[in-house]
Amino acid sequence: MNRVVLNKNRGPHFKEVGVVIRVETEIGGRLLSLETGRVAKQANGAVWVRYGDTVVLVTTVLSATPRENIDFFPLSVEFQERMYSTGKIPGGFFKREGRPSSKEILSGRLIDRPIRPLFPKGCRNDVQVIATVLSADNENLPDIMGIVGASSALYISDIPFDIPIGAVRMGMVDGKFIVNPSVAERDKGDLNVVVCCSKDKTLMIEAEGNEIPEDVMIQALLQGAEVCRKLIELQEELRKKVGLPKTTFTSYEMAPEIVEKVKGFVAERLKPIVFIPGKKEKSDAITCVIKDAIAHFGEEVSAADIKAVVEKVQKEIVRKSILLDGKRADGRGLLDLREITCEVGVLPRTHGSTIFTRGQTQTIAVATLGTVEDEQLIDNIEAKTTNRFMLHYNFPPFSVGEAFPLRGTGRREIGHGALAEKSLKPVLPPKEEFPYTVRIVSDILESNGSTSMASVCGGTLALMDAGVPITAPVAGISVGLVTDGEKYALFTDITGMEDNFGDMDFKVAGTRKGITGIQVDMKVLGLSDEIVAKSLFQAKQARVAILDIMEKTINSPKEEISAYAPKIQVITIPTHRIRDVIGPGGKVIKGIIEATKAKINISDDGTAVVSGPNHEAVNQALEMINYLTAEVEVGKIYMGKVMRVTNFGCFVEVMPGREGLVHISQLAENRVNRVEDVVFEGDDLLVKLVGIDDQGRLNFSHKIALREQESAKENN
Repeated sequence: MNRVVLNKNRGPHFKEVGVVIRVETEIGGRLLSLETGRVAKQANGAVWVRYGDTVVLVTTVLSATPRENIDFFPLSVEFQERMYSTGKIPGGFFKREGRPSSKEILSGRLIDRPIRPLFPKGCRNDVQVIATVLSADNENLPDIMGIVGASSALYISDIPFDIPIGAVRMGMVDGKFIVNPSVAERDKGDLNVVVCCSKDKTLMIEAEGNEIPEDVMIQALLQGAEVCRKLIELQEELRKKVGLPKTTFTSYEMAPEIVEKVKGFVAERLKPIVFIPGKKEKSDAITCVIKDAIAHFGEEVSAADIKAVVEKVQKEIVRKSILLDGKRADGRGLLDLREITCEVGVLPRTHGSTIFTRGQTQTIAVATLGTVEDEQLIDNIEAKTTNRFMLHYNFPPFSVGEAFPLRGTGRREIGHGALAEKSLKPVLPPKEEFPYTVRIVSDILESNGSTSMASVCGGTLALMDAGVPITAPVAGISVGLVTDGEKYALFTDITGMEDNFGDMDFKVAGTRKGITGIQVDMKVLGLSDEIVAKSLFQAKQARVAILDIMEKTINSPKEEISAYAPKIQVITIPTHRIRDVIGPGGKVIKGIIEATKAKINISDDGTAVVSGPNHEAVNQALEMINYLTAEVEVGKIYMGKVMRVTNFGCFVEVMPGREGLVHISQLAENRVNRVEDVVFEGDDLLVKLVGIDDQGRLNFSHKIALREQESAKENN
């Protein structure tokens, strides 16, 4: 096990003398500035990032001593949105910010992923990065500023972080790239990609798009890299002015003779075990090797050191086989997919369901259709909005053959679910065509690599089984990497072992036409442009092959939704008739709901969504609404009710709120002296609408209606 000792070498600190340093540059036509020395002076590093009227404070702190008996780097990244940043008071009973929202967690992960590989290997000191949004203008998004601020704070501090990075969001509207688009530009654009780069390598990609071709995505990444280099130069300027001497780390390895002794005992036994196809069988065999080694060496070598050497040997075997022989631990070639099977309609009472299996990775994905009342309400610093599509990802312990407590949704589950959700969102039908709220749940039943991409495939199948008219099916796959610094090998459809021992997890989702989602994580110090481009096209080849398999099971959405799904109809009500449907104090609409058991939601623009448990309830409610909102037509015959009688005629209501005059001359073919000779108040009267004057007044005729009625009888 590596153990790191911290040697403090902190010279005179600029913060102690109150020096405030600010540097700035233009990014995307707006000024971005980095300032330090004014606030948070007890942190190892603190940077005040301003872009437009958005301000993010990013701080970083390093613990003085390393943690004992751990084999991971304890980096934590927190992203905090303060509601006061947009002049809001938080909702709820306590009126203060609570636990992190999904958006805050995703933003924290966005910062974590590019900086984590840049710390020295073997670091076991706690490092905490906190990005706090202090002001937000909803034009300049704070998550990108959080990445730039984290890099800047770490780079100018004494924390051993020597490679600054830049980050930029690239949008595309009407075929033109936009640097750091506003919220409005992002939402109406076809592309939303976040790229993080060092001076010459790509460190992280997070993207969503409306079926973006690979060559267009590459151009966006290349342009983004140019912006990142400009941000790196700004950070270098800041460090020249205020940077602290870096803390030195001394990494203590196991004694070489102990490593060689353990390696000599386990290496030959591990070679065939590494290539056992089954994950559980392989794990059991490795456990046996470890137990034998512990028994063999006794107190001479600790169990922790033996486990570390066993993992080291496995890693060497796997990487060497891939890089030199093109052979993988499960016997596949570099481009081979594992066996894929698809089943749909596996659950009898759900709206859409599937089991998608790729090797030893398996998900059961279920689609549920709801009404407008089921939309998710989102209240954050950007705006208060609703979400009609949700994908929730669950990773139970049994999926990896383990037993540990269920503690609610974790950051990993939120991140994987968000990736699958945005990968499927571009193919959903617009609300006007399919007015349902849609939720997908992906429950992972087995895990051995890339469960998020399995969730994309399973989500597509579940949507089609539910009858959601998606524009195209979506599939996802992950591409891995092994490199020794000179040579490299890319391999498709990574397993858990390859993810653990490899250098990259390049996840790409999309249709046959183009990309809808990307997420790239890596353990090396960045990717060349060549590797990024090859990974995208290699993923496309695999994606098309997976779509071929999926479409053999179901090649288009079902024509009818499930009998157990709610029935929804959308109609448009003239805005001036909305009040007729609502009624005084909501009396009319409440009566319709009570009578039909349907749900009715009417927007200010007159869009009415009517939903119910069955077609009968919806149709009955629609009939009642149509009656209340129907417009009268000249030339049409109505059965109306006499509302008032005057000496010159009577007023007849033919539908709610629509009444007109039947002049005394239009009551009968012969002369009528008194209206009461023909009709009384409260009588039903057949009338024909013969005209509407300039003031919108209706003119009816009873005698013409009778005449046409008799004529129709004679013709029949």
